[in-house]
Amino acid sequence: MRHEIIDASQLELNETVVSIKRVTKVVKGGRNMRFTALVVVGDGNGHVGAGLGKAAEIPEAIRKGKEDAMKKLITVKLDENNSITHDISGKHTGASVLLKKAPEGTGIIAGGPARAVCELAGIQNIRTKSLGSSNKQNVVLATIDGLRQLKSPEEVARLRGKTVEEILG
Repeated sequence: MRHEIIDASQLELNETVVSIKRVTKVVKGGRNMRFTALVVVGDGNGHVGAGLGKAAEIPEAIRKGKEDAMKKLITVKLDENNSITHDISGKHTGASVLLKKAPEGTGIIAGGPARAVCELAGIQNIRTKSLGSSNKQNVVLATIDGLRQLKSPEEVARLRGKTVEEILG
């Protein structure tokens, strides 16, 4: 898997907290309560990332999640009507998400976790279907996996040694 390193300090990033869970660890003296926050960050212009933060307090968990997400930013290839360039399926453990290209005016047709990722990536027209596990963390990571696999028509043409017109038909 190839990762382009994106400098998050130059981007205007927005964040969305997808889920906050209270987790407990049973220790000798009783139960240890902590919080985990799943945070998605993006600039609405083709950059998106997701991260998990764990801490004793909720705001601290969110801050850690945001920092983690900023380290894992990816670039998303969009077409002229702010949709994805082609249909693709993303997988992460038990969750798989089907991402389908959509024409102008469709809007974002997606469930909660996948919607957060699409909105922050700057996608305005897309149809998605979550298959398999409905675990929020896995759905978010599966969506990001799908977006990471996207290729622009120029990339496909270069890889196949053809012109963009031949690829698009």
